[in-house]
Amino acid sequence: MQKPTFDPGLTQQVNGTLRRAIEKDGSFNVRRRGGSWRDVHPYLHLVSMPWPGFLAVLFLSFLVLNTLFACGYYLLGASQLHSGIAKVAGGEFMIDFFFSAQTLTTVGYGSIWPMGLGANLLAAFEAMCGLMGFALATSLLYGRASRPSAKISYSENLAVAPYMDGTSLQFRVVNRRRNSIMELEVTMVLMDVEGPPGALKRVYKPLKLERDKVLFFPVTWTIVHPIDQDSPLHGKTAADLQRLQSEFMILLRGYDDTFNQTVHSRYSYRYDEVVWGARFAPAFHIDSGGDIILDVDKVGDLMRGQV
Repeated sequence: MQKPTFDPGLTQQVNGTLRRAIEKDGSFNVRRRGGSWRDVHPYLHLVSMPWPGFLAVLFLSFLVLNTLFACGYYLLGASQLHSGIAKVAGGEFMIDFFFSAQTLTTVGYGSIWPMGLGANLLAAFEAMCGLMGFALATSLLYGRASRPSAKISYSENLAVAPYMDGTSLQFRVVNRRRNSIMELEVTMVLMDVEGPPGALKRVYKPLKLERDKVLFFPVTWTIVHPIDQDSPLHGKTAADLQRLQSEFMILLRGYDDTFNQTVHSRYSYRYDEVVWGARFAPAFHIDSGGDIILDVDKVGDLMRGQV
């Protein structure tokens, strides 16, 4: 019986020229199609979207909601609202808009107030919408702020560097934030495209590491794959990696001491991001007082031709 091949979940199918499987930001190179609006979870989308987009959604929601209620007050007529404002640029509609903003936020300066039954009913409904809306916005802000996330920086390149009596494949990582990450573990997988023309497939090969776990992560960590007789990279050249469209996929996971939760980080390197005959330059030193000084911006610094 044939033994099943290893697949980390990225499929073995190949159709045409491949881009990288994992983008630089850790997202997967998968474009989804189909589905319906029922498959979209607004909370997950708002919690995970970038901050500028999230703030824009809040601002536009506030603007649109006030505009809709202002239209309601405007249609009820000027007699439904009493305004102590003599004149406002934009006329009656802008008075209605400002009253809506004051009602929605429950500020109520007292310069405008409802007079008729229709305006009072609409103002009561808007006040309820405001309370619910700001409670929802607050929960979204808390969800975004309290969500644990790793800010682990990777070296720009992989390095083929000397290791003991042979060579090794190395990359380096550093925690860019000041939170403590403990029990950091790493998994590294090589993906090659192999097979005859018309029958190409992705082949995944786990890479054995010199050390796949560290207890503490206060400085940089250079992760090393020894290129020995058992390594899938043994005897390979840069041209071989290009022909195989090689991609090195990394998964890091550790325990965030600040949030008391496990965090993950994904990254990948393509064959053209491998630097041959180089090693990483020191990224930290000990000062005269005995303290370790870490320069996080030097995580990817390489010394070429000095191996």
